[in-house]
Amino acid sequence: MEAREISWSFFHRCRSMGGMINVSVLVTLLLGVCAQALEMSVGKIHTLEVVNGSSALMPCTYASCIGIKNLYFNWTYNRTETLCEGVVPMEGIEPHVSVWNERVDFVGSSRTNNVSIILRNITFDDQGDYICYGKNPKEKNRNHSAILTLIVVDQLREVDNTLTTIITSVVGGVIGLLILIMILKSVILLVLRKVAEKNKECLVSSGNDNTENGLSGSKADNKATPKA
Repeated sequence: MEAREISWSFFHRCRSMGGMINVSVLVTLLLGVCAQALEMSVGKIHTLEVVNGSSALMPCTYASCIGIKNLYFNWTYNRTETLCEGVVPMEGIEPHVSVWNERVDFVGSSRTNNVSIILRNITFDDQGDYICYGKNPKEKNRNHSAILTLIVVDQLREVDNTLTTIITSVVGGVIGLLILIMILKSVILLVLRKVAEKNKECLVSSGNDNTENGLSGSKADNKATPKA
């Protein structure tokens, strides 16, 4: 009896240890998935080319797999000048923003997880790196940043569309030729059908005429035969 109780006790301890191990594995996996929980992104293109004297939208969005609370963010130029900064209290609540550059407009919204800005009256002195930075206290102040490089030019470069034009012309020519072939094929088939119908009518008409001529000839011969 004692041996049986010992075996059952050992079995329960193994089950409880297995459950603890499963929980530990699950927590580890979740932490692994959220290892880069807070993410700031300026999009797929990290270089922006604009014309001197114009304005430019500098996009930046944030994301977190466990949510945000009092998310701090800022935009800096070459990591030296702070353009603007703010705090998003929580998801769906608009941020409190302070703008430190008179040529900067904040155009973001927490409804779209957006902390984008617009830089107006750009000059050649504005070339450089613009860093969008975020820190989420809900994730033990985990932080992340994304860099957008601004290039200022006199005028936008003209894109050589020669190859595109050639390809478009060739494709258009091929399509036009196929359409023309289809139209000619339809016309030829229609003409052939009309000719075949006309020939058929002629054959039928000719056959009827021969039949009528043969019958009338036979009657004439019978009448001309004298009786014995």
